[in-house]
Amino acid sequence: MYSDVDRTPVSIIISNYNYARFLRPCIDSALEQDYGDVEVIIVDDESTDNSVEIIESYGGRVRSCLRTQNGGHAAAFNTGFAASSGEIVLFLDADDYLYPNAVSEAVSAWEATIAQLQFRLHIVDEQEQIKDIFPPPELPFDSGDVIPKLLRKGRYQTTVTSGLAFDRSTLEMIMPIPEPDFRQGADGYLATLAPLYGKVTSIETCLGAYRIHGSNHSVFSEKFGQRARWRVEHDFRRLEALSDQAAEIGLTVQQDANLHDPVHLEERLASLCVDESQHPVADDSKLALGVAGVTASLEMNASLRRRAVLAAWFLSVGVLPRQMAKTVLSWKLVASSRPAFLSRMSKTIRRAMD
Repeated sequence: MYSDVDRTPVSIIISNYNYARFLRPCIDSALEQDYGDVEVIIVDDESTDNSVEIIESYGGRVRSCLRTQNGGHAAAFNTGFAASSGEIVLFLDADDYLYPNAVSEAVSAWEATIAQLQFRLHIVDEQEQIKDIFPPPELPFDSGDVIPKLLRKGRYQTTVTSGLAFDRSTLEMIMPIPEPDFRQGADGYLATLAPLYGKVTSIETCLGAYRIHGSNHSVFSEKFGQRARWRVEHDFRRLEALSDQAAEIGLTVQQDANLHDPVHLEERLASLCVDESQHPVADDSKLALGVAGVTASLEMNASLRRRAVLAAWFLSVGVLPRQMAKTVLSWKLVASSRPAFLSRMSKTIRRAMD
């Protein structure tokens, strides 16, 4: 399929809802790729700001899909994919943007066995000032055949929407995305199921920017417990979708897969500690989740020091009284809540793990 990579058609699908203030840099970044065969499709999910006006100002340079009913992330992805034709497909959130070489680097790295390609992103603020890298460089991407890890714990080290590219034939196997279940977090569905149909390839350089701002759905806010609960429930939906898709090709997902996933266990502890009355798993205990977190941390693909620090964190949350545990949780999951000495310590540890 990719014998002549210079002629591989690529689709960039931008999903937008009320991000007019970020939309133009996003669209421009897609149009300014240094690779020739790129179609840019913009899905507007019934925005109420001036997004449509901005989209229409690009005329025939883009293909616009203006939804007349708001359907969320999955609906926007499904709409854009149905309108696309590229053999390689990138989904780009409208508050993010790509660097000019993103597509050419992805196409150059592409092979016929690839289902998904992933690359790192700079974290930027609303003024596009670079703040960090996502995922952090000290967390190695999982590459190649990640099916064993998926079947065992339901997750592997990947990234968010704007750092992913997919093989079209793979997407045809797993789309459309179930819209009610993935109104938010549709990228989690795609990145979880795509590796069942091919290899994952990773590019370590940053090929775009992931914008962090107050209205990101993926950012913790003052509704700490609600956000953690959403992540836990999203993981359950991902795992159910993975189990169903795996069964179709003769594979079985481990029944307690989420209990081997430190990312899931962090959020599950946060949900339990902050708002036990609404926690979605009735028989969870702080100690049991903490112990599971210790085991999962030590099995991570990371440096020994990082694994040990995370295991110690899980143990402390598991055994400390609830109020103290909530404080320790917030220190890890919300950087702005950390005391100054802890922030300095965190930076020192991170540098030591580079």
